[in-house]
Amino acid sequence: GNGKASAALLAREGATVFAADINKDAVMETKRLIEEEGGTCQAHVGDVSKSETVAEMVSACTSAFGRIDILHNNVGGSAPGGPVEMPEDVWDRQMDHNLKHVYLVCKAVLPIMETQGKGAIVNMSSVAALSYTGAHHIAYDATKAAIIRFSQSVAIQYADKGVRCNTVIPGQMHTPLVEFRLAGDRAGGDVERIIRERNERVPMGHMGDAWDVAYAVLYLASDEAKYVTGTEILVDGGLTLKSN
Repeated sequence: GNGKASAALLAREGATVFAADINKDAVMETKRLIEEEGGTCQAHVGDVSKSETVAEMVSACTSAFGRIDILHNNVGGSAPGGPVEMPEDVWDRQMDHNLKHVYLVCKAVLPIMETQGKGAIVNMSSVAALSYTGAHHIAYDATKAAIIRFSQSVAIQYADKGVRCNTVIPGQMHTPLVEFRLAGDRAGGDVERIIRERNERVPMGHMGDAWDVAYAVLYLASDEAKYVTGTEILVDGGLTLKSN
């Protein structure tokens, strides 16, 4: 998905990668891809919505590599339902899954970047933060909108400390999530239907892919974006320019 592509692209451009995922198989696959291309990647397994896991992850990264120059927060997922239909425990899990981890990881990494006098944070939002995308998922919408404002707040607080913070806002992307979850959740298992419907929503006529997202992440993380902070890059094929 988006995280794997971003990690691989950053490695291709010379970054040493510390990859973290709750799924061991997924993070080891990312590590394998990077190392097969001659890059360096250390894998870490854990739930970044837990403060103790974040502390372990950040400690392991700094022990291995001595510093943290780029932080890419790419955890997220949606649960269906509006405020009436969504159970309270699902709402709480969505807050932790989509938003709390951004707070926890930034809380742990920002002091390191401030000490270094340099750092770039790239957080992931969604077009669901900006407009209706064809599905009702109130907690996802709310958390993804909050990430944009969170990033802006960090950007202004740390602007004079050499730390930048920006957000990528992906639209309808064709990642494995489409076939493996969305088709079942929203199209009765009909993969062709979900792909067609998502393609038809986009003014360009087709979904983007994980590499489209990765190149936006790469730019915001790079020195070429040294004067860019507190902003967002929309990667949506024009989706948010039309009404749904």
